[in-house]
Amino acid sequence: MKLLFDFFPIILFFVVYKTTNDIVTATAALIPATAAQVAFSWFKYRKVEKMHLFALVIVVILGGATILFKDDTFIKWKPSVVCWLLAVVFLIGGWVSKKNLYQRMMEANISLPQHAWSKLNYSWVIFNTLLGALNLYVAYHYTQEQWVNFKLFGMLGLSLVFALMQGVYISRHMVEDEPAPSESATGNGDNKSF
Repeated sequence: MKLLFDFFPIILFFVVYKTTNDIVTATAALIPATAAQVAFSWFKYRKVEKMHLFALVIVVILGGATILFKDDTFIKWKPSVVCWLLAVVFLIGGWVSKKNLYQRMMEANISLPQHAWSKLNYSWVIFNTLLGALNLYVAYHYTQEQWVNFKLFGMLGLSLVFALMQGVYISRHMVEDEPAPSESATGNGDNKSF
């Protein structure tokens, strides 16, 4: 359900584009959908994920420019800007604190050795950098319709494959919690024999 919530604005953008074949109209639908996503999160949970707020700001700026100038260049840059800013956040996050960003987000759920946290964090830097570059390549070398398809299916598909690869890496490097000593091993249990 969360995945659908996270991708609601882009799915709406895709549907509106496919029904109207107009990127300005699709962008005009994307902006309020992203704002509604933030508002829903605030009213339901009394908090807004930073990523959603960040996406709203970028969508309003670049989407607004797309609508104002009737130029799809701005909205085509949006995924790259988001990816590259995420890469910078992941990169700088480890420099300003003892723990990198990925570790701070996930350590409550999983336990990994420090080298694994570092590799995961840097893999997000590399992935987002490359995904941002790939978005611009598709935007400038393919048709608008092909870019819209890539924006939903290509970027989502690559993100899911990357997340699965991360899951495999995590499962291979997870540190098992030490089992609690049993009472018989500590000598505190009753050793009654009949």
